[in-house]
Amino acid sequence: MALKTFRPLTPTNRFKALPAFDEITKTKPEKSLVVIKRRSGGRNNNGRITCRHIGGGHKQKYRIIDFKRKKRNVEAEVKAIEYDPNRTCRIALLQYPDGEKAYILAPVGLNVGDKVSAGEAVEPKIGNALPLSAIPLGTAIHNVELVAGRGGQIARSAGQLVMLNNREGDYALVKLPSGEIRKIHIKCYATIGQVGNTEHMNVSSGKAGRSRWRGVRPTVRGMVMNPVDHPMGGGQGKSKGGGGRHHPMSPWGQLAKGFKTRRKHKPSNSFIIERRKSKKKSQVTTDY
Repeated sequence: MALKTFRPLTPTNRFKALPAFDEITKTKPEKSLVVIKRRSGGRNNNGRITCRHIGGGHKQKYRIIDFKRKKRNVEAEVKAIEYDPNRTCRIALLQYPDGEKAYILAPVGLNVGDKVSAGEAVEPKIGNALPLSAIPLGTAIHNVELVAGRGGQIARSAGQLVMLNNREGDYALVKLPSGEIRKIHIKCYATIGQVGNTEHMNVSSGKAGRSRWRGVRPTVRGMVMNPVDHPMGGGQGKSKGGGGRHHPMSPWGQLAKGFKTRRKHKPSNSFIIERRKSKKKSQVTTDY
């Protein structure tokens, strides 16, 4: 996937970098795999805004993705690579010998015409889904299940990958994109390869209007609000007393940086071997 840049003839084009969509081979989605996507505008069932900065945007339809890879030991052919407005990566359209079609996340290196399958005895190549017990150690994987049969939940966005480090008894040790090392049962399925569209992190919209097309409304900094509206508001400019020098907070007074929100006694703690923000002791060596 490549990015296209523009001549800086206007302020909008000066820093704009957009995806080139070179890998897209089909522009319209498969009708049988599309459902209506309803908009909430960030409001709950009472009509109150519970998630800010959501509203407007272009109409979208949801593509049904097969995160479980339900059809086992049957080889499917990749018919197309498509754009999905609901996620950062591209999706691949598969067709099975019986005519059934399904969408999967498109990994790096998967092309139209390739054959992919899922099962315990399939070859560990790009796009194939296997249980962690059958995947060679050191393999890059994505769309990893946390509970066997639930469907992939980890490493599903553009450019993400999980490394399979080791196996101990009934559990595999995997290194997540955050750096966390975690135990996952070896019966859980994962797909071989890295999620495609690796250049997504370098995309620069260039203008506010493109965010509005995506349904993202503007965000106002708390520091420029009045004290009645935000804990960080008030003051003449960036004053020490009223705004600007306070610890970052949410509009409801909860610390936004450094305040731990994870429960202390969460059941999944026993599966985490190494935290994502663990402080590693650095050895200082002095050369004389």
